[in-house]
Amino acid sequence: MKRIVVLGAGESGVGSAILAQKQGFDVFVSDMSPIKEKYVAELNQYNIAWEQGQHTEELILNADEVIKSPGIPEKAPIIKKLREKGINIISEIEFAGRYSKSKMICITGSNGKTTTTTLVHYIFKEAGLDASLAGNIGFSLARQVAIDPHDYYIIELSSFQLDGMYDFKADIAILLNITPDHLDRYDYKFQNYVDSKMRILQNMTENDTFIYWNEDPVVTKELTKYDIKAKMMPFSIQTIENMAAYLENEKLVINLKNNYIDMDINKLALKGQHNIYNSMAAGISAGVEGIKKDTIRKAFSDFSGVEHRLEPVAKVRSVLFINDSKATNVNSCWYALQCMQTPVVLILGGKDKGNDYTEIEDLVKEKVKAIVCLGVDNTKLHQFFDGKVENIADASSMEEAVNKCFAFADKGDTVLLSPCCASFDLFKSYEDRGQQFKECVKRL
Repeated sequence: MKRIVVLGAGESGVGSAILAQKQGFDVFVSDMSPIKEKYVAELNQYNIAWEQGQHTEELILNADEVIKSPGIPEKAPIIKKLREKGINIISEIEFAGRYSKSKMICITGSNGKTTTTTLVHYIFKEAGLDASLAGNIGFSLARQVAIDPHDYYIIELSSFQLDGMYDFKADIAILLNITPDHLDRYDYKFQNYVDSKMRILQNMTENDTFIYWNEDPVVTKELTKYDIKAKMMPFSIQTIENMAAYLENEKLVINLKNNYIDMDINKLALKGQHNIYNSMAAGISAGVEGIKKDTIRKAFSDFSGVEHRLEPVAKVRSVLFINDSKATNVNSCWYALQCMQTPVVLILGGKDKGNDYTEIEDLVKEKVKAIVCLGVDNTKLHQFFDGKVENIADASSMEEAVNKCFAFADKGDTVLLSPCCASFDLFKSYEDRGQQFKECVKRL
């Protein structure tokens, strides 16, 4: 009997273990951290062997194949040992893809992927299709393939998930953009991260569709290196010719052979230029699947957005508080600042992933009156921003940060949590960080 070892017992790991067990494999789950109670209960329910707080080598290095959680880096000692032994290491998505004939719509990019994925799913559901979210959102793909299958999976893919994918194929792939992120996981080499993102094209055939942003200099340069068989569907706000979606006279136009849709951009529920791109990508994928134009238009005007992404929280004494905790890289913060129409008090900080803040320097000088640095170590932020804004202060808790921002803000200003960094120094996750922000604002 083939032995599958699953490293990491979060949603993706436990989903993989359930699927592997259903497929008749000998399964073992190992996690260096404590496993959440709900997952322990599930592993026991399915009679799957597991351990926590350690990796027992004799139970792992005898695997025929290993499914690795996206959070475990290549430099982890157990991964190095598995590589030395030549044991195949794959991601949960790769494993799940082997056991599903459903349509896979896969979305990646440094920014906008959660919004786009959620919007695609919303349109498909509005059209009455049996579609489910997977990847970085919702239940793991493996779990759904095992116990709750669907006709369509709308999958948000991180670079870490793509790294462990080899034979998996997207039916529709969306590549939104590529800007520096997670460089700490890629030997601080941008090209390594770029190569990772481009894996979304793997195994695509002439029956598949590749949707991408035509103005992204990194993407357009990379595409010249690949022999792409899929139908190419670029989108743009600058060009019209040969684009599957474009802007024309304040209208978002999706122009496919058998599907022409146009809509006034002021009627889009999602505001901001970056959301025009996200809407274009989502609209093309819906058009490719033959979803009616009225359904797409209605979904565009009704969709309410994603929690922790440019989410208005409250107005307190005429100061607007916006939660953009999902902005875990510099480019995300750039998009957020670009949308701001009033003076900004900005919360930055967290676990720096090799950030280059020059990208937001001009927008900070133009729009930001004060910065509150929220992190264990704010040295790098001070080195870059000291002297570039009127006021800069430190905070070691969300409550302190929110109170300091409120003190800096005047009537009509916006307090923006858009940290540029991962949350793991002071918070469990970007969701935890955003939730704490919202709670502190409501206590003001």
